Amino acid sequence: MARPDKAAAVAELTEKFRQSTAAVLTEYRGLTVAQLKSLRTDLGGTTSFAVVKNTLTGIAAKEAGIDAFDGELTGPSAIAFISGDPVEAAKSLRDFAKANPKLVIKGGVLDGRALTSEDVTKLADLESREVLLAKAAGAFKAKLHQAAYVFNAPASKAVRTIEALREKQATEAAA
Repeated sequence: MARPDKAAAVAELTEKFRQSTAAVLTEYRGLTVAQLKSLRTDLGGTTSFAVVKNTLTGIAAKEAGIDAFDGELTGPSAIAFISGDPVEAAKSLRDFAKANPKLVIKGGVLDGRALTSEDVTKLADLESREVLLAKAAGAFKAKLHQAAYVFNAPASKAVRTIEALREKQATEAAA
C-alpha cells in the first residue's frame, strides 16, 4: 500500500509533466542552495526547477506517458518543468551549466519527444521565438515588395514609353 504523501507527490509530478510543454532532467550534485536559487531566478516565471526523488519521478513520468527518462533517473536529480518558451529555458540551463560545471544536463522531453543532452544544447542554440518571427515577417515583406514591383513594372514601362514618344513628337514638331 502506497503512503499518502508519496501518492500525492506522484500525482503532483504527473500533473507537472502533463501541464509542461517541455521538461529537462539535470543532475545537481555539488551545487549549493544559493546556486540553485540563482538558477531558479535565471529560469524565470515560466519554468519551475524542482529537486525530485528518482523513484517517484519515474512512476509519475510513466503515468504521464513519458518514457524519455528511463535509465536516466540516477543520482541527485532535478527537473526543469517548462511551461513557456523551451528555447529560453534551454538557453538559461546551458548558460548556467557553462558557469557551473557541476550542473549536468542529462536529457529531456519536448512535446512528448525524448531529447538527449545534445538535443537540449541544439535547442538552446536556436534563436528566440521573437527573432524567428521577425525574420519570417521580413521575408514575407520582401516577397510582397517583389510582387508589387513585378505588378507595377509593366505600367511604369508603358508610362515611360508613352512619355518618350510624346517627347519625340514634340521634338519632331518643333523641327
